[in-house]
Amino acid sequence: MENLPKFPSVTQLAVPLFIGLMLLEVLIAKWRGSARYETRDTLASLIMGAGSIISGMLIGFIGYNTLVYIWQLRLFDLSLAPWVFVVCFVVDDLRYYWFHRIGHRVRWVWASHVNHHTSQHYNLSTALRQTWTGTLTGIFILNVPLVLLGFHPAFIAFVYGFNLVYQFWIHTETIRRFPKFIEAVFNTPSHHRVHHGTNAKYLDANYAGVFIIWDRMFGTFVPEDDAEPVKYGIIRNLATFNPLKIAFHEWISMFRDASGSGLTPGQRLAYLFAPPGWSHDRSRRTSDMIKSDHVRRHPEDAGLPGLPSVGTD
Repeated sequence: MENLPKFPSVTQLAVPLFIGLMLLEVLIAKWRGSARYETRDTLASLIMGAGSIISGMLIGFIGYNTLVYIWQLRLFDLSLAPWVFVVCFVVDDLRYYWFHRIGHRVRWVWASHVNHHTSQHYNLSTALRQTWTGTLTGIFILNVPLVLLGFHPAFIAFVYGFNLVYQFWIHTETIRRFPKFIEAVFNTPSHHRVHHGTNAKYLDANYAGVFIIWDRMFGTFVPEDDAEPVKYGIIRNLATFNPLKIAFHEWISMFRDASGSGLTPGQRLAYLFAPPGWSHDRSRRTSDMIKSDHVRRHPEDAGLPGLPSVGTD
């Protein structure tokens, strides 16, 4: 693959589509009498999206150049045939599943990803609330296996663009559910609403990008329960629409926690890399603890999807 073509930016080309779909969603919501847009919240999401693009241009070269260097060590050199695109799309979606799961279970990565979950609304503009600091987490190393298998970093970025475009339209309450065979294989608005929920049963579930089969395979799938509406946001919601606070609040909190007085080296590391909500004095609650607390209060829910069979401390 010596003369690699220059691939277009799929997400940038899709911007008119994003705008058109958001306008359509607003019209449908108003027609139904259930408007789900809040001006300041939407503006914050749009600024976060623009900031993510700028951040990618400023520091994205760090991850890309690292992967280009690793490209020299590749085991294979795959072509640009259609079948290679399909294989890369599926494998990259599996990579995304694990990136997303790590992003919710390791605070260092959550500090970057949390801004996507800060909106207490769920509409198409929420999809644009993207990170400014993803490269700084180093999580791009999850692309290393794909590069070693023979997928060029530029090709991976091109393919991933289609993944991101797919994920845009699932950020909506306008669409309820699709036929069962679609819901069984693909990530849908119903599945992704669960992912954005702060309800105990919905925490840390449905990490899929395109194919929900990964969650079904790895035990993280939780169906949307019509009897329990999704509560959107994060456990401690931000009382601000300030994009700077949205982008950096968790980084600031994390380093403040890790630099506290009287902590052991292990505790300092845990504040950086343990699950979000971990604290050395158990003054806060991780998602696992929140789930256990819920089961202790509601033993009739024990063992339901997303909840443990017993409540433990």
